Amino acid sequence: MLKITMFSSADKVAGQGVGSAYLELIHLLRTRFADQFDIAINKYRKSQISHYHTIDLPFYFSTFSKKRGRKIGYVHFLPETLEGSLQIPQPFRGIFYRYVIAFYKRMDHLVVVNPSFIDKLVAYGIPRDHVTYIPNFVDSDNFFPVDKQTRQEYRKKYHLPADKFVVLGSGQIQERKGVPDFIKLAQQNPNIQFVWAGGFSFGRLTDGYSELKKVVDNPPTNLLFTGIVSRKEIAELNNAADLFLLPSFNELFPMSVLEAFSCGTPVMLRDLDLYHSIIDGDYEPAKDVSEMQTKLVELTHNPERVNYLRERAVETSKRYSKDHLAKVWDRFYRQQAKEAN
Repeated sequence: MLKITMFSSADKVAGQGVGSAYLELIHLLRTRFADQFDIAINKYRKSQISHYHTIDLPFYFSTFSKKRGRKIGYVHFLPETLEGSLQIPQPFRGIFYRYVIAFYKRMDHLVVVNPSFIDKLVAYGIPRDHVTYIPNFVDSDNFFPVDKQTRQEYRKKYHLPADKFVVLGSGQIQERKGVPDFIKLAQQNPNIQFVWAGGFSFGRLTDGYSELKKVVDNPPTNLLFTGIVSRKEIAELNNAADLFLLPSFNELFPMSVLEAFSCGTPVMLRDLDLYHSIIDGDYEPAKDVSEMQTKLVELTHNPERVNYLRERAVETSKRYSKDHLAKVWDRFYRQQAKEAN
């Protein structure tokens, strides 16, 4: 059996996509490859492959041991993608950003969840052939479309109006996610129900915490902040919604978008360049909050367009299914094991 050790603290902080992606992969490997891969978590044993999902300092020191075998790093963020997420004062911010790249350079190979980040890693001095693109995925056993009756039951469960257009956003409440724009849209559209599923995963360290906390504590009447919820509840809320809207200013490949696609929920996104190489044409693009407002109003009066986006969501989800990604990860790990020999 191929010995693979996972190093991660991603599941210690609730409500963040990195943790969700990590748990999806662990579940996939343990269910699909139980008789082929010997998976251990945070064990400093001798392994053929050590896969680092987070950049904890003890993990960095562990990379100097020959017992680690082939060292694989999972790139969930770069220094520039942390802007607008956490408030890290100087000079600590600069030190931390340099540490991030130093950690990645300790790896024998890196995995990115968006191909647009390969060039950025190359710019940091990492060889292009040391980087592989493998997208995130979600389990269709947990995220799937439901019938109209079940959708209404979910609306009743979360106290959402049965007859209103419902817009869902999810993820950490922070500036980078575009939550202030989501709030603005709620204020401009009192006839639409808005829901944000997520919370302050990093508490007061969150960028924009003070101002955002005021709105969370006293939101517009048509805006519901659920707080941090379970994966099961995220699936239910996606199915209760007419539209998933993520106004983020910077992302890699958000799990929240894949979750929406898998539930067949139409998707609107701030039209970032990084989406073009992975899901171009599969979502409603909007360049800013003004265009989001215009298109949102249009969608509430255009059920044909909403149905089209729903069909695109279902089709797109097939490209990022666990069945497809199981084959991708199997090939990748076996190739890396050969490289280690």
